[in-house]
Amino acid sequence: MTSNEEYGENKEGMILEIQRMSTEDGPGIRTTVFMKGCSLGCTWCHNPESISFKPQIQWMKTHCIGCGICIDVCRKNALSFQNSDVHIDREKCTACGSCQDECPSGAIEIIGSIWSEDELLKELLKDRAYFEKSSGGITISGGEPGMQADFISSLLKRLQSEGIHTAFDTCGMYSEDVLNNILPYTNMVLFDLKEIDPEKHIAFTGKTNERILNNLKFINDYRKNHLYPESLWIRTPIIPDATATEENISGIGKYLVSHSIKFDRWELCSFNNLCNNKYERLGLTWHFRNHGLLDDETMDKFLAAAKKSSDRPQKIIRTGSVRSHAVVDYGKITADTNSRDWE
Repeated sequence: MTSNEEYGENKEGMILEIQRMSTEDGPGIRTTVFMKGCSLGCTWCHNPESISFKPQIQWMKTHCIGCGICIDVCRKNALSFQNSDVHIDREKCTACGSCQDECPSGAIEIIGSIWSEDELLKELLKDRAYFEKSSGGITISGGEPGMQADFISSLLKRLQSEGIHTAFDTCGMYSEDVLNNILPYTNMVLFDLKEIDPEKHIAFTGKTNERILNNLKFINDYRKNHLYPESLWIRTPIIPDATATEENISGIGKYLVSHSIKFDRWELCSFNNLCNNKYERLGLTWHFRNHGLLDDETMDKFLAAAKKSSDRPQKIIRTGSVRSHAVVDYGKITADTNSRDWE
C-alpha cells in the first residue's frame, strides 16, 4: 500500500481519472477527481481500478490487433499470448509504460498517474464557467481520497480560496485526523453507509464498520460548531445478494435516528452492472457479473423501508437506473431512473 505521506508531503497525488460534466457527485455540473487507492475492498466495487494505490496496466481486447509489439517491448517479460489474448503477469509488471507507448492500437493503457497540486489545480480551474452557471463545483472521490489526506486538504483549501464549491466523497475508513485536515475546506460530504451489520460489512468490504460509523458521528458533531461542511449526504449502494435487504436499510435508518445524524440527503443508489468490462481489462472476475438491474418495485420497497425508519423521510430519494424507465417524483426532486436532477 502506498501511504499518503509518499504523495502528500510532496504536494503530489496519485490520480485515477478526471471526469468532467458530472451530475451524479453533488449539486450542479461538477468535475470529479477520482483518486487511486482505497481503504476498503468492496466485493461489488464498480471501479476496481481505483482500489490499488499503484499504477496498473489494462488490456482492452476490442482494441487489440494481435501484433505482439507490447510483448516484445516489455522489459520484465510480463506479457504473453494465451489463447490469442494478451496475458499480464501482474507479479512481474511494474507499469513502466513501455507497452502503452508502443501499442499502435491503444489496447494497452496505464491507469493511475501522479499529478502535482499546481498542475491539478490549473486543470480543474479550466471548468470554472460551468460551475458558476450551474452552482456546481469540484468533487474529490476515489478510491478513497482520505488516504491521500495531506494532498487533498491542501487542494481543497486552494479551490475554496478560488470560490469553488468543494465536495468530499468518502467511504469513511481512516483515522479521525484525516477529517480534521479535510473538513475545514469542504462545502459538503458525500458519505457512503453501505451495511449496518458489522459482520456482514467485513464479509462485503474486508473491514468492520466501527471506524466508519464513528467518523460519521464525528462529521455530524463537527458540523454543529463549524462553518463547513455545509451539507451532508448519505449514500447507500443497493446491491443484490449483499446490501439489498430491508433489514439493512431499516437498520441504517434507525442508526441515523438514534445518533441524531442531520443529513441533508440520503440516497439509495440502485445497483448497476456496467463495470464488468473493467474487471476483464484487469484480468479479474466480477462476482456480480450475472446480476441484472433492480426493478422499480424493488427499489420502491427499499425506499419505503428507509422512509419508515427515518425521522427525515422527505430527505430520502432513490437514484440510478432500473429495469423500467418510469419517472418517480419524490417531493421536490424528480429523479428519472436514468439520470439525476439536483436541486
